Amino acid sequence: MSLFAIRDYRRLFGAQVIALFGTGLTTVALGLLAYDLAGPSAGMVLGTALTVKMVMYVVIAPLAAAYADRLPRRTFLVALDVVRGAVVLALPFVTQIWHIYVLIGLLQAASAAFTPTFQAVIPDIVTDESDYTRALSASQVAYTMESLLSPVLAAVALSFMSFNWLFLGTSAGFLVSAVLVLATRIPNARPSTHTKAWDKAAAGIRTFLGTPRLRGIMALNLVVAAAGSIVVVNTVNYVRDELGGSQSDVARMLAASGAGTLLAALVLPRVLDRISARTTMMTGAGVLVGGTAAAVTLIAAGLATGTGTAIVWAVIGIGMALIVTPTGKVIRDSVERDAIPAAFAAQFSLSHLAWLVTYPVAGWLGTTGGFTLTWSVLAALAVSGTAGALLLWPRHDGRGAATRPAATVHHATRTDRSALSKAA
Repeated sequence: MSLFAIRDYRRLFGAQVIALFGTGLTTVALGLLAYDLAGPSAGMVLGTALTVKMVMYVVIAPLAAAYADRLPRRTFLVALDVVRGAVVLALPFVTQIWHIYVLIGLLQAASAAFTPTFQAVIPDIVTDESDYTRALSASQVAYTMESLLSPVLAAVALSFMSFNWLFLGTSAGFLVSAVLVLATRIPNARPSTHTKAWDKAAAGIRTFLGTPRLRGIMALNLVVAAAGSIVVVNTVNYVRDELGGSQSDVARMLAASGAGTLLAALVLPRVLDRISARTTMMTGAGVLVGGTAAAVTLIAAGLATGTGTAIVWAVIGIGMALIVTPTGKVIRDSVERDAIPAAFAAQFSLSHLAWLVTYPVAGWLGTTGGFTLTWSVLAALAVSGTAGALLLWPRHDGRGAATRPAATVHHATRTDRSALSKAA
């Protein structure tokens, strides 16, 4: 049976996609709102707001994953969508910067709880093993596509409306997501084998720490976050103050990064058939190191132009796709089927932990120390992450499960992990 022929999964996936795009559009609009309220200090405001977001994701997501089997899941998902819709609807009316922090905390706490709860529902709706694997892949693709298409949609919308209307549109989107969840038949959760919530929350993290290739992914998360923070946090002030651009120019510059990600994502499926995931992801790390170095050169040498920046932003987008796109496959091929949800939950938290480090650097240091210093620090973090990945993920492990037939993946992966744990 085709995955999307399963009615309940189709509706639930639609709810996830709509909610993801709502969150993405809110991030773009939030940057513009911060500039309206704080002007030159917008980067610090946005960096703080996104740091609050990451704290919520790192703290709330594992707890939500741990307790997902103890909650009435459909009611919980609907409630989370309603909360997010109400918070986004309130954002255009804020008049103080601290209002942003409070509302973003509520919004992101709800978003952090939504994702692991959604992932916990999938195996109860999609019971076929091959369909379940494809469902996890579809969820990962949706998460990636949101990050690259949201700025494009925002650029189009901002060409004929103010950013405040983006908040209204995304609020309506969350309500549509809630309606789709209500229309989905979600079975009662099966009790977890973990008696303590923390045991379940920590299971995936222990898997990451004990598997060489997953430790490599942890280091690569830092590379993605370092380069991505330049784009996400600093674009608003950079375009408005350094380049003298408009609101639409901000969205178009973000869209340039998204276009780079989209280009790489379209090419990667064919590339991954011939090249190992490790080689692809390490290449992405090299591209991001080069992109951050180019950004430093632009600002330090006084060469900042709209065209030059768009090219660098697109390169960063390409590098991010080279790392993020194969990540889901590497995780799936590194653990047993019953450990996949915990592993994905761990990656969700660990990847956001990396952003928790880089967002304050981009926002706070960017405001107080300038772009040259800030981007130099972020470039150094990207180099450190790349070096760490090369050391933590042995070259011979790059062949790994990514190039093996699906039927043999779990047995072979167990053997690889045993051998690598002795070698590590």
